[in-house]
This record gives sequence, structure tokens and C-alpha cells, in this order.
Amino acid sequence: MASNRVHGVQRVLSKLQSSVNAGNYYEAHQMYRTLYFRYLGQKKYGELIDMLYDGAMLLLRHDQQTSGADLAILLVDVLVKAEVSTSEDQFNKLSRLFGMISSEVPERETFLASALQWSIRGSHEYKSGHPHLHQSIAQILWKEKNYALARYHFLHSTDGSGCATMLVELHRQRGYSSEVDLFIAQAVLQYLCLRNKTSAKDVFDSYTTQHPNIKKTGPPYILPLLNFIWFLLEAVESGKLAAFTVLCQQYQTSIERDPSYIEYLDKIAQIFFGVPPPLPRSQGLFGNLLQSFLSGLDDSESEDESPSSHPRASTSRQHMETDELD
Repeated sequence: MASNRVHGVQRVLSKLQSSVNAGNYYEAHQMYRTLYFRYLGQKKYGELIDMLYDGAMLLLRHDQQTSGADLAILLVDVLVKAEVSTSEDQFNKLSRLFGMISSEVPERETFLASALQWSIRGSHEYKSGHPHLHQSIAQILWKEKNYALARYHFLHSTDGSGCATMLVELHRQRGYSSEVDLFIAQAVLQYLCLRNKTSAKDVFDSYTTQHPNIKKTGPPYILPLLNFIWFLLEAVESGKLAAFTVLCQQYQTSIERDPSYIEYLDKIAQIFFGVPPPLPRSQGLFGNLLQSFLSGLDDSESEDESPSSHPRASTSRQHMETDELD
């Protein structure tokens, strides 16, 4: 019985090679799918993964977009079913396939969504996909000048420097000169909402260093909003609610340039400073911050207390959802 199965697979492989040599890619695609089901049934996962990757690349190189994307999707399906652990090698293969699939092909998004879902396997830290895969996808989308999607994937990576370089290019090509500070401020706030302090600092430092319209490197800056962001990063690092509260008061005019900033700062206050969820909107961010700060004084809490040891900080972090950004 086993011998018959082996001979059957060999016949299909022979027909597959003949179809490829003849340029009959539709038939080749069908042969790949036949082998997919046979190898899957035999649990030959390693051979199947290699075959699907090679087949997808072959079809995509010959501009068989739909067929190639279909095999790429099947490849991710095998990674899931075989419970393959994440690795740089697999990330590189998936990103290469993504780059080969045309942005006009609907299956591209299906493939990417499946790949990102697989990439969180075994991790409780990455809810939206492994940052290394996000980084590779961001670089590809950047080359395609799809800045909106590239920006999203950069934010879910740890490549703050790469994100900054893209933002400089984006602002110089499509932004107004008066928006030079707005482009970086939103990125920093969103990184912080995703609890990524390191990348938030990297993107700010790289952007302010690289952008030719920012005359002075390093604080203080000419633009108030840049100074606010720099001080904000310092306050987050220190964990001092008093510094954060005063900072938001002093730079209220800059903060009000974009209505979304207050919402981001609400989240940042909860994540890094243990501030409870905001009061009714009539109180506003600053009323909420003041009440929290004064309450802390009443309780004789030290400003030097770490946010991670603050019971309200722990509770608020558990209930915050920061994965969905504007």
C-alpha cells in the first residue's frame, strides 16, 4: 500500500514537471494542489512546506498571480497544521512571497492576515503579529509607496529608526511644511499606546536628526510640539505622574492641535502612570490628571514610586486595549 502511494506521488511529480516545462501553469497549479492533499495526509510537512514555497515562487515569477497566491496561502495553512515554530527563515520566506504577490490580487491580504496570525504562535506578547514579520512587510509596502499600510506595520514592529526614515520621506513628498512636527508626534504617541517605549524614542530621535527642516538637533527645539514629545518621553521613562500632569498643562495649546492627541494621552496616562480611565468628557484630560495627582498626594504616595508597583497602574493596564489605533 505504501509503495503504491509513493508511486502515485512520483507520477504526479512527473506530470507537474512536464506541465511546468510546457508552460501549462494552470495544470501545474492543479498538480501542486493534488500533492498538497497527499503530503498533508501523510504528514510530510517538511517536504510539503518546501514544495509549496518553491511552487508559489515559480508561479509568481511567471506572473501566475492568483495561482501563486493560492499556494502561498496553503503554505501558511501547513505551518499552522504542522505547528511549526516561528523563525527568521520562515519570516523571510513569507515576506518574499508577499513581495511577489501583486497588490491588485485580493488573495494577498488573505495571505498576510494568515501569516501574521501564525506568527503569534506560542507568544502572549504579540497580539497583532510578530514584530519581525511586521518589519519586513513594512519595508515592502514602503517600497511600493503604500505609506499608510507601511506606517501601520512599522508601528507594530520594533523598527523605530526605519519608521522615522519613511516618515521623513512621506512628509517631504506629501506633507505641508507646517506639519513637520505633527508627523512625528502621532507616531510617538501611537508607539507609546502600544507600550513600546524603546521604539517611541527611536522614531523621535531618528526623525528629528534626519529631517532637514528641523534645524536644531536635540532639545530644546524651535517647535513647541517637538519639545512636548521630548519631555513626554522623559516623563514616561521616569514614571512620575506629577511631571506628566504639569507637562500636559504647560503644552495644552500644542496638544489641542490634533483632537486625537488627548485620546492617546489618556491611554498613555493609564498605561504608564496608573491614572484611572477618564471621567466624563466634560472634565477632560487635565481635570482627570489633576484629580488623580491630588488623590495620590492625599494617600501620601511618593512620586518616585514605580508605575508597575502601583495597584491602579496594574489594573488599568489589564483593561486597556491599545492595539487599535487611528
